[in-house]
Amino acid sequence: MDCKIKIPFLTLFLFLLFSSIFPLTFSAANKPLNTDKLHRRGSSTVFRVQGNVYPLGYYTVSLKIGNPPKPYDLDIDSGSDLTWVQCDAPCKGCTKPNHQLYKPSNNLVQCVDQLCAGVHLTSDHHCDTPDDQCDYEVEYADHGSSLGVLVRDYIPLQFTNGSVIHPKIAFGCGYDQKYSGHTSPPSTTGVLGLGNGKTSILSQLHSLGHIRNVVGHCLSGRGGGFLFFGDDLIPSSGIVWTPMLPSSSEKHYILGPAEVLFNGKPTTVKGLELIFDSGSSYTYFNSKAYRAILDLVTNDIKGKQLTRATEDPSLPICWKGSKSFKSVSDAKSYFKPLALRFKKVKNLQMLIPPEGYLIVTKHGNVCFGILDGTEVGLGNLNIIGDISLQDKMVIYDNERQQIGWISSNCDRIPDIDRDFEGDAFQQPHAANLGIFDNRCPADSEL
Repeated sequence: MDCKIKIPFLTLFLFLLFSSIFPLTFSAANKPLNTDKLHRRGSSTVFRVQGNVYPLGYYTVSLKIGNPPKPYDLDIDSGSDLTWVQCDAPCKGCTKPNHQLYKPSNNLVQCVDQLCAGVHLTSDHHCDTPDDQCDYEVEYADHGSSLGVLVRDYIPLQFTNGSVIHPKIAFGCGYDQKYSGHTSPPSTTGVLGLGNGKTSILSQLHSLGHIRNVVGHCLSGRGGGFLFFGDDLIPSSGIVWTPMLPSSSEKHYILGPAEVLFNGKPTTVKGLELIFDSGSSYTYFNSKAYRAILDLVTNDIKGKQLTRATEDPSLPICWKGSKSFKSVSDAKSYFKPLALRFKKVKNLQMLIPPEGYLIVTKHGNVCFGILDGTEVGLGNLNIIGDISLQDKMVIYDNERQQIGWISSNCDRIPDIDRDFEGDAFQQPHAANLGIFDNRCPADSEL
């Protein structure tokens, strides 16, 4: 989750060394190349998602950039808007991603560009000369950060109506990264910001007239899922919609006020403003709300043959049973469901079943996937992370300023021609999208 952005006015002389120029010779770079299919519902582009909450700790998509296009694995983050990739340049704090680093080629965004002003939170943005580069610095709530320069390059996309476009999109080229936590940094190339700021890929595609300003994701509890820009994949019925709060910034999607229900009954946890953040593996509440929810859960499982597993470092609160748990399915019968009830829409709830707040670790224990946000420096923020968004299609409609969700099988990317025939949404059948190899659990990137 992107908390604040500071813009240093640095001069990056090293980029002057990159003098090779990609041949930018697309014959119709910003026009559809294939329009023989009927455009029944609009345009969307869909990405396969890989990853999981545990043990990997994040979900990613592969985005192709450049001419010729090359793949870059990026963390998906609805809590920030700027997309950035690690630069193939003298780089501080850069990791070794699965794919190559991005090499800029005389394609820096100038300081006077309107998109450069979009990475500034203050109105005092100024440029010493018109040819100045556009520097950025994004700092995340977990105290990670990326410093770099804005560039613009081709990002080829195929739409659900069969057309293919090659728009030139601005994004960050990061040459100084910091990662928080005690585990190794993720083996990704950067972050795909899904917020509604002017510099987001979503906003740029919308401003170019290619899609509606809508983004959605469906994260499978078994690993994988899909992500989409546009409105093609939105079911015609069954979605629960609630308005975004006016306090929502361009970077954050905020809902509320909400109260927490435990096993269908009201609790003392009320009046919460909630940030929906796919960049956070786990769900975080402020200390008071966290303690109240934890007390409800722990008091309810007393006498159920569960004991605290203090030797498991996976999460702060873990339990072990009479024998090792193999999956959350083995442990969920010990726990009651939670729910978020939103006051602004009558009878509107988001169910969080035990699968939405528990993980089973490699040690065979079951752990509480809701954490104390105040304790990790989030202050009074409340964040609904991936663990509670699994097995739901979540849609952020920036045009209507609303967020919707519907329970869904996220194991297969829907086929528009098959699943939406007759404007009806069919639940996708299970398929193996693949889960990353077991690794130590990563701290969530907020």
